[in-house]
Amino acid sequence: MSESRQRPPFKGPRWIITLVVLVTVVVITAFIYPPRNSVACYMFSGPGCPLYQQFLFVPSRELTDSEAAAQVVMNEIMNLPQSKTANPKIAFMFLTPGTLPFEPLWEMFFRGHENKFSVYVHASKKSPVHTSSYFVGRDIHSHKVAWGQISMVDAERRLLAHALVDPDNQHFVLLSDSCVPLFDFDYIYNHLIFANLSFIDCFEDPGPHGSGRYSQHMLPEVEKKDFRKGSQWFSMKRRHAIVVMADSLYYTKFKLYCRPNMEGRNCYADEHYFPTLFNMIDPDGIANWSVTHVDWSEGKWHPKLYNARDITPYLIRKIKSIQLAYHVTSDLKKVTTVKPCLWKGEQRPCYLFARKFNPETLDRLMYLFPNYTSLV
Repeated sequence: MSESRQRPPFKGPRWIITLVVLVTVVVITAFIYPPRNSVACYMFSGPGCPLYQQFLFVPSRELTDSEAAAQVVMNEIMNLPQSKTANPKIAFMFLTPGTLPFEPLWEMFFRGHENKFSVYVHASKKSPVHTSSYFVGRDIHSHKVAWGQISMVDAERRLLAHALVDPDNQHFVLLSDSCVPLFDFDYIYNHLIFANLSFIDCFEDPGPHGSGRYSQHMLPEVEKKDFRKGSQWFSMKRRHAIVVMADSLYYTKFKLYCRPNMEGRNCYADEHYFPTLFNMIDPDGIANWSVTHVDWSEGKWHPKLYNARDITPYLIRKIKSIQLAYHVTSDLKKVTTVKPCLWKGEQRPCYLFARKFNPETLDRLMYLFPNYTSLV
């Protein structure tokens, strides 16, 4: 009977053991502390990786079915690669009750840039008689709009829906019948097309004209801490415009529970829907100020109306030189927040457009327009 043989002790090269240990340490380290924006992020998706943090969503409460569905759709849209086109255009969307008195001025602004813009007109009361060829045939199917009502938001969404049909439209600007451009076309085009943000006004106002308009009926989807306020005159990237079209959950909350004379409050959906929506889904993707200037210094319910005698080179220079965005709360504290207007980290003028201008200012504005670029 032969003796059982004993297995000799392992005498393999020590470098193999050392290599295995080092690889293990590297993998664990890359998972826990991956370099930002590195290949390790994509390979290991650890907690230190921004991609991991982007997709890791831990709700503070159980979501409703509608919220869960809405979040899936929003996330899919926000994570789509940026659409590219050989001919990116700006969609100029005019929200007006009827005639556009500044068409001759806009014609001067548009002339020579025909392949870089498109025009859409929503006339809520009567069909406008156009004086410029750039506006002829650009009216969309419209409905009546009441100030402060959800119909204002409906008109904005209607304009976006029509403008999104053209895949070349990459930026969308909402303008009124009293709006005028402050810079020449090239400056405004480059500022908007190459911006990495949507210019949507948004701030937290704890006063009666801010959070004081919030209704508990918006719960659980819209909490008071997320309720925001801002000017309705937006300028947004295509991705955000698609988000607006896809949203029904939050829109319905504002349609039902943000309206004038509701429970003793006057809530205006056009001042709260967009700021609240984007504060909730993409707060870092908006600038928090509007590129359309308006003067509220008179302290009235409506902003200052510029008349012919007000139109001077000094006024244009003054508006164009503003490089700080101000927000003031509506409570007794009147807290003022000041933020520099940054474009890709560079401080620039905040405003590209301005309102409200009386039709009688047209001749004076057209006289000054050729020298707009020098009025800095």
